[in-house]
Amino acid sequence: MTKRALLLINRHARKGRNSFAHAVDVLNDLGFELITVPVKSPEYMPQLVRRYRDTIDLVIVGGGDGTLNAIVDSLVEMKLPLGILPLGTANDLARTLRIPLAVEPACRVIAQGQLKYIDLGCVNGKHFFNVASLGLSVEITGKLSKGAKRRWGVLAYAMTALQVIGQTRPFNAEIVVNDKSVRVKTIQIAVGNGRFYGGGMAIAKDATIDDQRLDLYSLELNYWWQIFPLLWRLPQGQHGVLPWVRTIEGETMEIYTRKSHSINTDGEITSKTPAAFRVIPHALGVLVPSSI
Repeated sequence: MTKRALLLINRHARKGRNSFAHAVDVLNDLGFELITVPVKSPEYMPQLVRRYRDTIDLVIVGGGDGTLNAIVDSLVEMKLPLGILPLGTANDLARTLRIPLAVEPACRVIAQGQLKYIDLGCVNGKHFFNVASLGLSVEITGKLSKGAKRRWGVLAYAMTALQVIGQTRPFNAEIVVNDKSVRVKTIQIAVGNGRFYGGGMAIAKDATIDDQRLDLYSLELNYWWQIFPLLWRLPQGQHGVLPWVRTIEGETMEIYTRKSHSINTDGEITSKTPAAFRVIPHALGVLVPSSI
């Protein structure tokens, strides 16, 4: 692969502002011909990808999972590979792909690693890397401030979850997988594509980002104390052993709710119910360590 790259860094990401100059220096030393554009917000990134698509070989994105989610649709459309500089708070996609979290080794992966084609999830036409969810996670997203993420890092997710759990009300939903329907009363439904989400929690104990399946879980809690064994099990992806957690696998899924609910994809509110999910195998090339 030649090394003409569009470098897009979200300066508002947790480590974005302080890492920009360092990343440029390291990538230049590694032989990249860079196009760098000041980015005020991730929402402008897709139009930059489309503008420079004929003059570049790959796109390097510096930021967190929300930044990557903002640009994924344009990468799929333009068929351009992705290099990742994990500069956000959770960096769950980087964890899934074993990309180093420090700038210099992450740059070396982009220069010397291998191109791996990963699956993407898709909900109502919006691609996502890690997870799409509704219910409690949307409440957490609304309460989670940038200041808390900068100060506390991944601990901010757990702290915010404990703050909002008591205010979250169960809702009724219909889940359709493989033409089988189940009705649930739940506080959260999550549909995962990758391995990690929410700062290192595992979507399922055996989930990978190229297993060509989606992993759904529904939190059907009846008592407030059930959140504590859940928090213990989630990091290892063992939440399915709890009787109040429903787990389902499938290539396509549909979720219906009586009242429309917002859907969070990789930490950003991007869609609403009713929702149609599908997995797209080998949808995007990403530069990863050669050992994977």
